[in-house]
Amino acid sequence: MRLRFILNGEAVEVEARPDEMLLPVLRERLGLASVRHTCGIGVCGACTALLDGEPISTCILLAPLAAGREITTVEGLGGNHSVQRAFEEARAFQCGYCTPGMILTAKRLLEEHPSPTRERIRAYMGGNLCRCGCYVKIERAVELAAASRLAAAEKGGA
Repeated sequence: MRLRFILNGEAVEVEARPDEMLLPVLRERLGLASVRHTCGIGVCGACTALLDGEPISTCILLAPLAAGREITTVEGLGGNHSVQRAFEEARAFQCGYCTPGMILTAKRLLEEHPSPTRERIRAYMGGNLCRCGCYVKIERAVELAAASRLAAAEKGGA
């Protein structure tokens, strides 16, 4: 079947089977390296993308359910997003495998809660696993991103 959706701001059309998950469509057919296959059951966060702005596990979402919707992967952030910069500044990665999913989840967290507590960060980010154990640095990155976004908003007259 032919699927149409918005991917990182661009209209795309791609073939997918009715029983196929979104992950292989994004990764194999559309060439997006940031969505990663790890668990296959939606518990690790490595395959995270944003569907209409909400974090989802692409390994358990049937591709046809994305038709007509908007999907954002870390490639769509352009490399200079405030959350990406904060992750770099905090050195919140080691191998980098989980980083794209962490960044997208943190982005959504900060949209919902611009100044989250450490407890909220832990709870919200809990669906993303880091095998390298960089959780303290990841929390710090989210705090840095929050501070940066608040400072930018204040500077902009907000």
